[in-house]
Amino acid sequence: MSVTPYKDLNKTKKEQVAEMFDNISPSYDKLNRSLSLGIDVLWRKKMKRMLKKQNPQIILDVATGTGDVAIEISSLKPEKIIGVDISEGMLEYGRVKIKKKNLSHIITLESGDSENLNFPDNYFDAITVAFGVRNFENLEKGLSEMRRVLKPGGTLLILEFSQPNIFPVKQLYNFYFSRFIPLWGKIVSKDQSAYQYLFDSVQTFPYGEALKKIMEAVELKNITFDSVTFGIVTLYKATK
Repeated sequence: MSVTPYKDLNKTKKEQVAEMFDNISPSYDKLNRSLSLGIDVLWRKKMKRMLKKQNPQIILDVATGTGDVAIEISSLKPEKIIGVDISEGMLEYGRVKIKKKNLSHIITLESGDSENLNFPDNYFDAITVAFGVRNFENLEKGLSEMRRVLKPGGTLLILEFSQPNIFPVKQLYNFYFSRFIPLWGKIVSKDQSAYQYLFDSVQTFPYGEALKKIMEAVELKNITFDSVTFGIVTLYKATK
């Protein structure tokens, strides 16, 4: 059963996710830093270190949001980074950040559907997606699209929430995600459903070996994954 933010039977998951991120975009960056206790910065730096070895020149950042990953990896000095997202509200905030950091010559943000990417086959040297695949309406289609636009031998990095299994991290994590995050999200963003969706979607999303098998099914290769921060997130790497 697909987990959706608003339980609205008249809208698809994709439509609801876009609406959700539009709603929380004004407070998203502030909440992201506070709710992750700033650790999200370290996760993005780990992605950048993994990409550095490949020296990619044309990079796609899927589900870019306000552009945090694109901004982080811009220090690798690629020729071009394109970020795509279905939430125009998030993109608007991202464009402001990019302009302030004088990165508009490297990074462009575009409205786009991760499951129907408007790019030719074999175009990107590398693709990144942080906390985005969990929101795909059709996971296999989204993964297949990323594979399609990736060059042969190119690198795909996926950073996504998972579920820690170590005591007492698992218990603390579940309490924090299920009780505190929705409450704080409601106070700051006025949208409790969005942060309840965060917990619900993580609980049902495949991770570790389960996600690796799905990636293999869409013919991604050389798949590895690394649990980070006691298993709170997992970083996957694959090639075409």
